[in-house]
Amino acid sequence: MAEETKKVAEEAQVEAPVQEAPQAEAPARKKTALNASIAPDKFDWDAFEGGAEIYGSADKKSIEDAYDQTLSKIVENEVVEGTVTAISKREVIVNIGYKSEGVIQAPEFRYNPDLKVGDKVEVYVESAEDKKGQLILSHKKARALKSWDRVNEAFNNDEIVKGFVKTRTKGGMIVDVFGIEAFLPGSQIDIKPIRDYDAYVNQTMDFKIVKINQEFRNVVVSHKALLEAEQEQRRAELISKLEKGQILEGTVKNITNYGVFVDLGGVDGLIHITDLSWGRIDNPEEVVSLDQKIKVVVKEFDPQQKRIALGYKQLTPHPWDNLDANIKEGDVVKGKVVLIADYGAFVEIEPGVEGLIHVSEMSWSPRLHSAQEFLKVGDEVEAKVLSIDRENRKMSLGLKQLTPNPWESIRDKYPVGSVHKAVVRNITNFGVFAEPEDGVEGLIHISDLSWNKIKHPSELVAPGDVIDVQILDFDEANHKLSLGHKQLTPNPWDTIEEKYPVGSVVEGTVASLTDKGANIKLEGDDEGFAFSRDLIKEDGKQAIVGETLPFKVIELRRSTRRILLSHVRTYAEAKAEKVAVEADNTKKAVKKINSNLEKTTLGDISELAALKDKLEKGE
Repeated sequence: MAEETKKVAEEAQVEAPVQEAPQAEAPARKKTALNASIAPDKFDWDAFEGGAEIYGSADKKSIEDAYDQTLSKIVENEVVEGTVTAISKREVIVNIGYKSEGVIQAPEFRYNPDLKVGDKVEVYVESAEDKKGQLILSHKKARALKSWDRVNEAFNNDEIVKGFVKTRTKGGMIVDVFGIEAFLPGSQIDIKPIRDYDAYVNQTMDFKIVKINQEFRNVVVSHKALLEAEQEQRRAELISKLEKGQILEGTVKNITNYGVFVDLGGVDGLIHITDLSWGRIDNPEEVVSLDQKIKVVVKEFDPQQKRIALGYKQLTPHPWDNLDANIKEGDVVKGKVVLIADYGAFVEIEPGVEGLIHVSEMSWSPRLHSAQEFLKVGDEVEAKVLSIDRENRKMSLGLKQLTPNPWESIRDKYPVGSVHKAVVRNITNFGVFAEPEDGVEGLIHISDLSWNKIKHPSELVAPGDVIDVQILDFDEANHKLSLGHKQLTPNPWDTIEEKYPVGSVVEGTVASLTDKGANIKLEGDDEGFAFSRDLIKEDGKQAIVGETLPFKVIELRRSTRRILLSHVRTYAEAKAEKVAVEADNTKKAVKKINSNLEKTTLGDISELAALKDKLEKGE
């Protein structure tokens, strides 16, 4: 107990002179400790423990003033700097040099997970003392007061700032930067596509302020800009070390329909779809998958454009190098059609080994003009090797060579004058292409289709029709046949004058109208023509399509194979003849009357006059 008393006395002696009083007041100062000179065994411990004053009032006031001068002069509602002295899950204790420390709720520092004891922080003094004598501080308010100035300063100085990702929002994230809610667009989060936005919530990250709207106090930040800057640095470093043929390892970053982007460690390179596999593929995902680590070879690179072309298939042997050495011209191989162009079809006989079947080698028929007419992708075919170039990795194949050439026996099978059935394959303005058999095609010229004049072959036949044809001629060298159809029926014009003599009247139906007249359907396949002036009926109306009328044959034109008809003449001439007969009869009657008048006497005249009077009187 004596030692403790001595210690307390020493502390009192030490504290007393902390702040020296002005020299002018020195003579008036009394002893600071009333019990300082009392021996430890005579010290009044009961009075000390009961709170009795051990100092005089003047000395106590002096000590309090001296202590107060050691403390910071704080003003409420201002921002000051303090030091973190303690951190718990709920509170952060901050010392600002005042007689008491301030307590701040831990969530106010949530944006800064790296906060530690000894860090300097800015706080807002809300109150020097509350009811409990506690110093009331706020870090959040301090940040809010200075945040806008800090944001502008960071933006102007292109500084990197820390931000706390608070929550997701439409189109991006909300980030706390200096106490201000800034917007982080989804496109500015990372350089790679984001799959899980929620993974960034409650994370503290580095950002760059990219845009400020002073009027509305809107702030836009970007994390991607920092990554791009880092990537650019890495890219420049990597490109400086790149060499053609260099083998690198990377990660599949993105897959498109035209190729694959590979991350080479901050630098992206592109593997075109044609460089993924020696064989043809429709989608790069047939070869690689997202996030897959692969080895690639540098094909080309452009330091200026910072573009890197990579190869993947080049790290495996070319399939042509492993092709069976026994395959030669004349051999028959099997394969699958992998690509079709207008000029031919590519057939894969082994993965990465293809041969071309030209359209001219698909069929003996000359009508085949496009490979799509004969084959489709996925077809399994057998073909004959026409040529093989291992050095240039090319192979020509043929299909028609596996079937007999029908033109080798054309003269024996299709002699001139022979009649055959043929399938109509194509119709043109000038004629019809027909096949007596597959691979053998001939042309029926429009003039050889019908004895009658036609405007277009489609008037008589349609594709797919089977018709009788006669072999008129053939060109063996060029694989061409000349066919005829009308030759199988007698020429109606040989007996046309007997069937339709000029002046005869026949029955016909108006088949169609033209600018000049109408086509008239006659017996069988015969057809005539009547001009518009010859289609007027007796009632003055014009004949219409489908109407059946009598027609008079007025002319037979062999040069144009036309039968000229007239309906008007069927009644107009008869009417004229009747009028002429009536006129002749009238003329004869007048002549007879005149003859009788010459023989009449005066007496007869008197008798006639008397008869007339009786009739007038009604007698």
